[in-house]
Amino acid sequence: MLTDSEIKNLRKLATKARINILKMIHNAKSGHPGGSLSGADILTVLYEKCLNIPPDWNKNPNFDKRDRFILSKGHASPLLYAILVNHGLIAESELMTFRKVNSNLQGHPALGHLNGIEASTGSLGQGLSVACGIAIGLKLDKNPAKVVVYLGDGELQEGSCWEGFMQASHRNLNNLIAIVDRNRLQIDGNTESVMALGNVADKLKSFGWETVEINGHDFNDIYKAVENGKKSEKPFAIIANTIKGKGVSFMENQAGWHGKAPNDEQLEQALTELLREEN
Repeated sequence: MLTDSEIKNLRKLATKARINILKMIHNAKSGHPGGSLSGADILTVLYEKCLNIPPDWNKNPNFDKRDRFILSKGHASPLLYAILVNHGLIAESELMTFRKVNSNLQGHPALGHLNGIEASTGSLGQGLSVACGIAIGLKLDKNPAKVVVYLGDGELQEGSCWEGFMQASHRNLNNLIAIVDRNRLQIDGNTESVMALGNVADKLKSFGWETVEINGHDFNDIYKAVENGKKSEKPFAIIANTIKGKGVSFMENQAGWHGKAPNDEQLEQALTELLREEN
């Protein structure tokens, strides 16, 4: 279990990430706030408490033993960039270049442009298969590193995801953890109206995965689930129930904020709410 002091620090870092997410998208006048805000608590715990990802990146003597993180829902790149800033992998001064021509911080993560990016992602449904390939390679090398892939729930409507789930079970990739951001909203509305996913945890169990369902905004829930996943003898799936647009009242549970930038007035209100919640 995390201590009260650890939780307080994690909450501050998650709030900072949310603030930077909104500032980036507002400055660029485009981007995806809803699904970025929903994952701030999860990725904060991952990077601060669970994964071995060196802040000095490839200068670290144990770089090859690092854990790998794949953002399959690549449109949530503002989330990843904000977390990489908190973790010391990129400079905060770079954030306002988001989505600009020749910037390293493109609308979807691009391999080779930034420390902390393991794969170019954003074509939905492909991140899990990429993660499976990395996990297989690590096993062949007898490398103890873990692979964590973060998926959107709407993304699970892609058939290639289910090929990846079958592959992971068939090859017993117990070095692989999949986290599903179950906020139940996608660009066209509620996931269950667009193409119902039903009970995701039960479906993945039937595919041979060990699964757990958690509150994706409870730091202890997140920490316990990931730590259990690291010890699992099977590929491990975490179904994280989240709120799209978490932390900003007028964005929460609103599909319209899937891919829209706030204006000046909306940004000011959002930042005020986030700072009030932190205090």
